Amino acid sequence: MIEKDNLKVLTGASAVAEGVKCCNPQVISAYPISPQTYIIEDLAAFVANKRLDAHYILVESELSAISVIAGATAQGVRSFTATSSQGLVFMHEMLHWCAGGRLPLVMVVANRAIGAPWNLWCDQQDILSQRDTGWMQVFANFAQDAMDLVPISYRVAEECYIPTLIGVDGFFVSHTSEPVKLFPKEVVEEFLPTFNFKFALDHNDPFTLWPTLEPVLYHQYRGILFEEHRKALKTWKKAFKEWKDLTGRGYLPVEGYKVEGAKTLFVTTGYLTGTTRWVVDELRSRGKKVGLINLRLIRPFPSEELREMVRDAEILMVLDRAVSYGVSGIVSEEVRAALRGDAPLVKGWVVSTGGREVFPSLIEEVYHRSIRSPQEESTEWI
Repeated sequence: MIEKDNLKVLTGASAVAEGVKCCNPQVISAYPISPQTYIIEDLAAFVANKRLDAHYILVESELSAISVIAGATAQGVRSFTATSSQGLVFMHEMLHWCAGGRLPLVMVVANRAIGAPWNLWCDQQDILSQRDTGWMQVFANFAQDAMDLVPISYRVAEECYIPTLIGVDGFFVSHTSEPVKLFPKEVVEEFLPTFNFKFALDHNDPFTLWPTLEPVLYHQYRGILFEEHRKALKTWKKAFKEWKDLTGRGYLPVEGYKVEGAKTLFVTTGYLTGTTRWVVDELRSRGKKVGLINLRLIRPFPSEELREMVRDAEILMVLDRAVSYGVSGIVSEEVRAALRGDAPLVKGWVVSTGGREVFPSLIEEVYHRSIRSPQEESTEWI
């Protein structure tokens, strides 16, 4: 356990860069796009000032950036990139190749709306629209989470051979300054083993990383990746526990707040968790039986853990920031699928796209409107 942490006020973007620095990536490649830019600017400064011994490769697009780090990782080199919004969408084809190639990459996504219309502000449509590419997805709520989740994600990705996206809500987390406890580099060295990619390409013993497979073998290969995603949940739990043992800061795939005795539960991802906790405290002070579920992981989705945590609740109010058009809010649909039709009822509320601010009054309105019709499962745009 660390006795004395170095407390420093950092934006979420700078906290990410500090976390990356301690993981010693040898290759960094990225293309600037708001609100991700400050992450890669800080990393560029670390390399220029020789605080990080890495190759910083300038490229002309996000597709090139991910191609560079995919090639580096395939050579057995720990690598890093970050992006947002249209940049992540531009990478879409390579996301499939990286997951199918079992490349243990880590990429931070500073969540931002996707056009059209053109918008520079935050929602989660960019990252959640990539949930079926084969990458794992974990979300930070605050700057401290954003830093801690970098070494944790490398640990899990490199143990499971599955790439990972870290969602950091743009501006609300990436640009907000908060007190952050820096971890000594020795902590990461103890927690994160030296990268040893057993499928690394070798010029002296050449093989094909992405072969062409006939249908039966392709089907079997994809089935293996499907099962490995399921097994990865145990690796996340193990990594979260070991990180807590080292730093005192614990995370879980599903995190509850005042769920005991709660009949109505909010469900959140990302920065909205903090605002919703405040609303839960307010409603509790008035005698309301309400609590909060924070989904830390979206892929692999912690279905059993969620079912266990909500077993005594009657209504779940999911605060969505991304939608599957014509169906539901994306997280609402994930929650419904995990519950398999069992109680509680799921009420989806699309509360914010394109950076619309979510004030406590809006979250409280969601609560009051949800309990007025306790028998109706629904999705509403509020």
